[in-house]
Amino acid sequence: MSLLRLDEVHTFIGQYHILEGVSLDVPAGDIVALLGRNGAGKTTTLKTILGLTPARKGTVQLDGQDITLRRSFDIANMGIGYVPEHRAIFADLSVEENLRIAERNKGDLAEREELIFGLFPDLKRLIRLPGTNLSGGQQQMLAVARALVPDNRLLLIDEPSEGLAPVIIEQMMEAITRLSEHSTVLLVEQNFIVAGRLAQHYVIIEEGKSVKAGSMADLVDDDETIKRYLGAA
Repeated sequence: MSLLRLDEVHTFIGQYHILEGVSLDVPAGDIVALLGRNGAGKTTTLKTILGLTPARKGTVQLDGQDITLRRSFDIANMGIGYVPEHRAIFADLSVEENLRIAERNKGDLAEREELIFGLFPDLKRLIRLPGTNLSGGQQQMLAVARALVPDNRLLLIDEPSEGLAPVIIEQMMEAITRLSEHSTVLLVEQNFIVAGRLAQHYVIIEEGKSVKAGSMADLVDDDETIKRYLGAA
């Protein structure tokens, strides 16, 4: 059963027609990778789901409810967490303060800290340090951890491996695999090796349109599709 469904979504940013017909299904409990070249519309798709760049045409449904025209605040409160591409942590606030800001209800962090610090033990050790003192990998851990503070049933994660060292990428992949036991994940990932190891399903976007979808296990062996839409084989 789909937790999230987009049907022929069209989105404009100003006068620019960015999404020109994106359809996708995200089964509950799975990791789905949203793939495509730079500029294809992947990040805009995530923002459209959240209502940050509202769809002008088509529908966005969460667990069968139409959320296309709802406000971003209300959509988030339905249980969607967002990890943006460039982390967007509060550099002057401590790790703990960054996490507390993400609480939807008082006490959320206390209820989820075992999960969060189990996934990211570095954050517990660095709990008093300001975000600006963290390495790039630690900042990415904090960005993901913030989305876990409320009990979100769907996580939208944008480019979690971008700019990270290989050893940190491995840690991030392990964490995303483990957190998927608790939340459904829609993942934008430019690194195909990372996406291939994490996701059960994929959707490819090309020039603002969804053009192909299916099992990630099948895509990994499909050199023609990889070369045609992702530019590598």
